[in-house]
Amino acid sequence: MRIHHLNGGTMRPFGGRLVDGTGGLLRRAEMICHCLLIELDSGLVLIETGIGEQAVRHPKEWLGSKFLLLTNPVLELEQTTAYQVEALGFRREDVRDIVLTHLDLDHAGGLADFPNARVHVYAEELHSLEGAYGPKERFRYKAPQFRHGPRWEAYSDFGESWFGFDAVRQLTGLPPEILLIPLSGHTRGHAGVAVDTGDGWLLSAGDSYFHPGTLDLVHPQQPIGISIFERSMQTLPGPRIENQHRLRELVRDHGDEVTIFSAHNAAELRALQHVRA
Repeated sequence: MRIHHLNGGTMRPFGGRLVDGTGGLLRRAEMICHCLLIELDSGLVLIETGIGEQAVRHPKEWLGSKFLLLTNPVLELEQTTAYQVEALGFRREDVRDIVLTHLDLDHAGGLADFPNARVHVYAEELHSLEGAYGPKERFRYKAPQFRHGPRWEAYSDFGESWFGFDAVRQLTGLPPEILLIPLSGHTRGHAGVAVDTGDGWLLSAGDSYFHPGTLDLVHPQQPIGISIFERSMQTLPGPRIENQHRLRELVRDHGDEVTIFSAHNAAELRALQHVRA
């Protein structure tokens, strides 16, 4: 197994250190879309897709005017996961499976770039996409991103234990080294994706937190701007807070075995790219 840490899309919102914790207030903050590309003998597995190629070609349709205004994404083909897969010498068709933490537009935007891949996601997330919990929750998803008809593999949250997380599911057709971990809160069907690298576990925690200071064992903290954004986007406040507590416990009890990273923190991405280089 070989793992590549990719940035599937850079966002430059206003707010500077109020958002990403660095620099001045007048600079634009930096947020990224942290994706994993995993090489298996059977093909490639993509964890998250970023904003996707169509976001570069048709940004208003793919991302929406509000997202474009608030996040100021860098719309460059070189930052799409499809481009980076090909730059590594693979074909898009080599991506056989995609595993998503959830279906927000900056996580599922690249699904259409890999139309033949199986897409693994929790069933609750699909229910939200389909409108089972009302238009307010469905509104967060972008319909054009799913128009090609993804090959869904949906899972309930029953499974065996993993470091104290009781509901884990091995994924159809994938090795037991790749697992879904329920981390609801940001959305109903939000998940983490755990990967056994053979030298410890990686946990892609998606949007269950946004800043590494959240996992500080003594004084959990994060910039006020990202705190406001986190609360404004949450679906289930109680589970979100409880899962952050459980992630801190995971760091405390198994930090030497599990490396946790969130979806949008640039410093975490750069640190892991350096370590794995």
